[in-house]
Parts: sequence; C-alpha cells; structure tokens
Amino acid sequence: MPAIDKDPSAEQLEARYKVAIARDLPRNFAAHLLHGMLGQTGFRLLTAPTFLPAFILLISGGSDLAVGAALALQSLGAAITPIMGANLIEHRQRVLPIGMVVGATMRLMVLGIALAAFLLPPAGALIAVMALLTLFGLFSGAQMVIFNVLLAKVIPVTNRGKLVGMRNFLAGLTTAAVAWWGGNYLLGDTPEASGYAWIFTIAFVMTSTGLLMLLAVREPLPPTVAPNISLRARIRQIPRLLRQDPAFTRFFAARALTTMGRMALPFYILYAGKSIGLSGSTLAVLTIAFTISATASNLLWGFLSDRYGFRFSFLISVALWIAATAALLINSQYAVVIVIFAAIGAAQEGFRLSSVNMTLEFGHRDDIPLRLAIANSSSEFAGALAPLLGGIIAVSLGYETVFLATIGLLLAGVIMVLLWVPEPRLSRHSK
Repeated sequence: MPAIDKDPSAEQLEARYKVAIARDLPRNFAAHLLHGMLGQTGFRLLTAPTFLPAFILLISGGSDLAVGAALALQSLGAAITPIMGANLIEHRQRVLPIGMVVGATMRLMVLGIALAAFLLPPAGALIAVMALLTLFGLFSGAQMVIFNVLLAKVIPVTNRGKLVGMRNFLAGLTTAAVAWWGGNYLLGDTPEASGYAWIFTIAFVMTSTGLLMLLAVREPLPPTVAPNISLRARIRQIPRLLRQDPAFTRFFAARALTTMGRMALPFYILYAGKSIGLSGSTLAVLTIAFTISATASNLLWGFLSDRYGFRFSFLISVALWIAATAALLINSQYAVVIVIFAAIGAAQEGFRLSSVNMTLEFGHRDDIPLRLAIANSSSEFAGALAPLLGGIIAVSLGYETVFLATIGLLLAGVIMVLLWVPEPRLSRHSK
C-alpha cells in the first residue's frame, strides 16, 4: 500500500492554532488581566503627569527645561528599541521568555529611580534619574512590542477591547488608592525626595508582581512565523511593508503627529500648580482624578472599540484631549483643574488603547511585530521631541503657547485619520 501522508495541511495547522487559542482563552485572559492591573498601577505612579514631573522639578531647582529633557530622554529610549524587540521575537514561536527578561530589566530601572531619590543629593539624583529614564525607555520600547505580540496571539480581536477595558479599569482603582495614600501620607504638605522615593518603590513592587502573573500564560505555537533574518535586513523591508499597506502608513504617520501632543503632558501640572500649588494632597487629588476617569472611561473605550472599532475610539479620545487642553487655558481654578485632569486621563487612556490595538488590525499576522515596531518607534520619536520642544517653548514663550501648539498638532492628527485612514476592521472584512 502507498504511504499515507500524515503531515497536516496549512488549513489544519491554522485550525489547531485557533482551537488552542479558544481552549486557553479563560486562563490567558485572567493572566493578562492581573498582569495589566498590577503592572499598570505601578507604571502609572511613575508616568502619570503628576508625581514624576513634580519630582524632577524639585530636584532640578524648578527647571521646566529639565522636566522636558528628562521625559524626552525616556521617549527617545522607547523610540530606539521597538524594531530590535520585533527582530528578537518575530521568528520565534514562543515570545514570552524574551518578554520576561526584557520586562524584568525594565522594572529594575524603576527601582533605580527610587534608590536615586533615597540616596543621592538633588544634582546627583537628577543625573541618575535622566540616565535611568533613558534606560527605562529603551526596555519599554522593546517590551511594548513583545507583550502586544503576545496579547495578539492569545486574545482574539473581538475580546481585546473587553480585556483592555477591564484591565485598565482595575488598574485605575488601585492607582487611585495608592496615589491618595502616597500623596497624603508619603509626601504631605511639603513634598521631599524621600516621599517620592517611597512612591516609586511601590511602583517597582507592583510592576514586578504583575510581571510574574504572565508565567501562567499558555502560549500557542503559530503555524507560521516570519523568517529569521538580520536586523539590518528587516529594516530594509520596512519600505516594502509601507508601500503594500498605505492605510497603515497613513495611520502610523497620524499617530506620530498626534503623539506630539504629549509636549503638554508634564506642563499641565506645572501650569496648574502656579494657581493651586503643588502640595502632596493636591498631587494626590489630581492623580486620583486622572486615574479614576481613566478607570471609568476604559470600560467605555473597550465597549466602543469592540462595537465600532478602535478608529472610532481614537477620534473621540483625541477630541476630548483637545477640549481639556483648551479648557485649562480658559480656567485654572482648583475645581475646574480637577475636572480637566479627569478629562485628560480619560483621553490619554482612550488614545493609548485605540492607537496600539488599531495597529494590530492591519496586514498579515506574521508582520504584527514589525508593524508594531514601526508605529511605536515613530510615535516615540515624536514623543521624545515633544516634551523637549515643550520645555523650550515653556521657557521662552510660556505654558500657554505650549498648549496652543498641542491643540494644533492634535487637530492635524484627527483630520488625517478622518480623511485618509479607513476602519481596518471593515477593510479586512471586505477583502
């Protein structure tokens, strides 16, 4: 009798892959939920536009330029490594082991910032924090790609909005609680470096605990992966990918332009602080407003994204960001500032959720790492330029000019997406 070919076909391998995803979805959903809740709580304590800008302002002796430069270095680091992260994992059937190493190293930078605040004098702490934020950015750029590839592998697109919404909702609740306690009891009426150090230590512990939750993930083996080629060769393929998917090309350009609006983020709190002060309780209240609004809005962003697509959430969130920035120019009374920070928090979460997840919906699955790398690198390069440019503008022309420039950049990004970027989910279904 002739031998029977028992090698499965490509269709059978794809079917098995989808079965594995569906079988392990409850476990992987729970692991990502816990990872995101704890990890985002810690990272928000570090990256919210409250504690870190105020800490850098303290140790720099009140320099707006130092605040902008420090955050620019973080974004510059994050702009360099996404393509490296993609090249590390795109040919691997399992990406989680690489993600654990990169994630652990990233969290050590948070610990380093806490130790610098504890142990070094202001001038030394400023230098150390700038260096550590650069390294933090380098590892976060790679982590963003790796962990989003993992998310795309194990969570179907129809469940991602729900997961991200729930994850950010729970993270917002825990961040608000920690921010209230830290602002009132660790910082007090006259914040000192040691108080910020304890807040950053808590951030390290929570992000590290969240990382350990990913050990529970069951990662399926995809039927195909990208070829294992050198980083230089992969970079040379970028123009071809952009030509083949013009909708994605226009989207990543619009995302980078909109990300330039981050030039205003560290200066919202400094501008408001001129009117309402920067005591520990004020920082706590504004951080809570920022995170609670993000908490509540994430459920809405998740629902809207699953129902209408991430493009819709992108447009609405940027429109809210524009409105909040304009409102701060009009009125900086304490109660109004609280509402404005709540609006900024909701807008930032909607923008982040929609811009990352929309990137996952273009093109073929094998190109997800490279698409993420392109989009993240371009937006982080813009994010690196933005706060530095914002610091220069703030010193020379004032905070008001920073906010007006931000509004202009955000409007330009919205117009690009409205006119030239179709909903990728509809485009995919029409093929």
